[in-house]
Amino acid sequence: MTFSLKGKTALVTGAARGLGFEIAKGLADAGAQVILNGRDGAALDRAADSITRAGHACATLVFDVSDQRAVDEAFGEIEKAQGGLNILVNNVGLRDRRALEEFSLADVSALLATNLAAPLYLAKKAAALMSDGGRIINVTSIAGQIARGDVAYTASKGGLDALTRALSAELGPRGITVNGIAPGYFATEANQEMVEDRTIKRWLKTRTSLGRWGSPEEIAGLAVFLASPAASYISGQIIAVDGGFTAHY
Repeated sequence: MTFSLKGKTALVTGAARGLGFEIAKGLADAGAQVILNGRDGAALDRAADSITRAGHACATLVFDVSDQRAVDEAFGEIEKAQGGLNILVNNVGLRDRRALEEFSLADVSALLATNLAAPLYLAKKAAALMSDGGRIINVTSIAGQIARGDVAYTASKGGLDALTRALSAELGPRGITVNGIAPGYFATEANQEMVEDRTIKRWLKTRTSLGRWGSPEEIAGLAVFLASPAASYISGQIIAVDGGFTAHY
């Protein structure tokens, strides 16, 4: 029972595909009732169907995490339907790979609204529903710790790392732990073009300890652990799941 999430309710943002879906699936496999969030209702329905066909409880909530009114309404629905929330996974993130001189201030503000301000506001709303402790997990990036350009995205993920620590300090007295998962290079749909690039594949073979891309399902184990009773004394930590990328040179 150390890793059981039976009786827990979890909201996972950006859960229609990729790492978000794998995290939601992992939480469901561990016994949690999962609520999948995204902006594409049809994609969410397909993801939810996959989880329910495996015999797990699953629901969907379509809303944009950067829309405050939509977030308020969504959490109102969660409170009405579930009475509370035990686990929040802030997984939604935008990537904008452009050179510094190509960014306007409005571009940066839009990216920060989704990657940093939205997780902060969702954490606030979730904490209000966590009456008996809880778990908040922020999906950040190894770009929050190291950099090779990609200025706006890297800054947003560095801010999310700092937000994780600050939330941990503030919410700890209420029994809520806050931790971050920092993925490295994962072979998701969004990265398909890079995955098929032989030059990048050769580079990762020498740049990572394991010498390969990560498979999306390899993210789920850490999320389940951090959400479970096994991680009850872990808070404020950013844990990389990167095949040894940040430890290897």
